[in-house]
Amino acid sequence: MADGKNTKNTLQKVVKAIEHDIIFGRLHPRERLIEDELIERFAVKRHTIRTALNKLEQMGIIIRRRNRGAIVRDFTNLEVDQIYEMRELLQRFAAEKIPLPAKWELISELTAIHEAHSQAVKDNDLPRVYDLNNHFHDTLFSACGNPYLVESINHLSWLAHNIRSYRIGDPENLERARQEHRQMIEALEKGNREEFVRLCLDHILPSKLAYIESRPAV
Repeated sequence: MADGKNTKNTLQKVVKAIEHDIIFGRLHPRERLIEDELIERFAVKRHTIRTALNKLEQMGIIIRRRNRGAIVRDFTNLEVDQIYEMRELLQRFAAEKIPLPAKWELISELTAIHEAHSQAVKDNDLPRVYDLNNHFHDTLFSACGNPYLVESINHLSWLAHNIRSYRIGDPENLERARQEHRQMIEALEKGNREEFVRLCLDHILPSKLAYIESRPAV
């Protein structure tokens, strides 16, 4: 039992490390992930690396091609537009379904996450900023009460990893996101549906625009 738990923990650490390499721009779109280098880096067996790559492929942030192995996924401008069109559609629907004014329990939980996220931004602790940002949005959209809708939102958020990486470490973007989280909580608390929906949609646009501006038109 202990060996199985240790194997699972090791696998999770490998997946998280590669995920962070992508989201923080240490691995770039179209860059290859070479199994032998990953085996040496993480001091694990080949099957662990292959399982980790399978999980990352399922998340949609890498792709595996015959005779080329695994590479960090890249998107055309059209694909970015299509992904964000769906993100906006689903997040609008979820935002419109969350009961307003929000219950005290949701406000309290989001406020606690926001305070921890703000401290991580202040400390420039990017891995913690990233994890807490995801936690905030998972908690927020889970309040819509439709687990299938939440799952779809999360899938598209994972798919947008590579796109989001273009703004993840930008201090101006971090501060903007932090302030918008606070504004979302206030809109939930006041029951201001129109403002809340607007914030949910505007919140995801900077990363999309930064990615498109950085890429040649395809």
